[in-house]
Amino acid sequence: MSPPSPSTVVVIGVGDDGWEGLPEPQRRTVLEADVVLGGQRHLAMLPTDVDQLRVAWPSPLRDGLPALLWQHDGRRVVALASGDPFVSGIAGTLVGLLGAEAVEVHPAVSSVALARARMRWPAETVEVVSVVGRRPETVLRELAPGRRLLVLSSDATTPSVLARLLVERGYAGSAISVLSHLGGEREARVDATVGAWAADPPVVPALNVVALDLRGPVVGSWATGLPDDAFEHDGQLTKRDLRAAALARLAPQPGQLLWDVGAGAGSVGIEWMRAHPTCRTFAVEADGTRAERVARNAARLGVPGLEVVPGRAPDALADLPDPHAVFVGGGATARGLLDLCRDRLRPGGRLVVHGVTLESEQVLAAAYAAHGGELTRTSVEHAAALGSFTGWTPARAVTQWAWTKPLPTSQEPA
Repeated sequence: MSPPSPSTVVVIGVGDDGWEGLPEPQRRTVLEADVVLGGQRHLAMLPTDVDQLRVAWPSPLRDGLPALLWQHDGRRVVALASGDPFVSGIAGTLVGLLGAEAVEVHPAVSSVALARARMRWPAETVEVVSVVGRRPETVLRELAPGRRLLVLSSDATTPSVLARLLVERGYAGSAISVLSHLGGEREARVDATVGAWAADPPVVPALNVVALDLRGPVVGSWATGLPDDAFEHDGQLTKRDLRAAALARLAPQPGQLLWDVGAGAGSVGIEWMRAHPTCRTFAVEADGTRAERVARNAARLGVPGLEVVPGRAPDALADLPDPHAVFVGGGATARGLLDLCRDRLRPGGRLVVHGVTLESEQVLAAAYAAHGGELTRTSVEHAAALGSFTGWTPARAVTQWAWTKPLPTSQEPA
């Protein structure tokens, strides 16, 4: 192992077997470091007769880490992590802060690999979800009959919290296995059904991975257009068929950000985030009761990371990061709102606006005339009882304007 440059942070993965399980070259790198960073558990396993500074991770990590790194700039720094530091670990955070060239990573076998081996689950049959530093409702996005999940736990309470959430969604018959201290002398495994675990939770160590073999109903589509009754609402909801049409034009992409303006029940922003785990949403809602409802809907549908912004657009948009897409479900007639949304969109970004009043239709027709895009008017009818017969009941027609911000024109070489 070549010695790092002074500006390099070396990240070393440690298994549950601790210091004794590290290869000799990695032990030498740790002992020769000026500064060793890590969790208290990792620092406690190091030899005590070494003249070096040992510092525990700050809390909260993302807020305190930059100052800690700059404080030791120019020194030989080693960071200790569990297993593979790129599996929901510190390595990704360090690369984001310092750049890939400044981070050298030496992984151990990850807890995910060990858990798959213990469960005999091929990698292509398993989804990995982390609730470390995240709300456990994140797992609910992944619910589907026959699906297998490996959940990286936050602590000893995580299995019981997950079991209760799954019971509430009809998944009590799922199999749960809690694998603790994987790869170490204290490795253990506890198996049960989710229902039995929720009723009488066993005591398990804090260091664990939860394996779930899901058995339950279909609770949500993996395509756009969840049923309207999937959302708690007071009638202010972008209905299923129109929501699917809007999301088809918003085109969710991994890692991209949506503004859901006039969020109502939050349905569009929630489905945007369900499209991929890295999608993000700011849901802007002026009504306090509705804003609270948006947060509840997001948690129940597996995207608790959705951020609710109380306030009225356009003023509430001022401090938000520029979006990749914007949906305006209400308030299109607010002075300057559509111009602001077009200006703030990133190049290639998508804007979709719905209007149901004559006034909003006039605004959308003018926007279409000025900027182009796609203008659509949609009427949806549902069969319903008409006396002793069945007839069509029309919903209010909705006008939709969809527009994509052009990419910058490439300059010809001089």
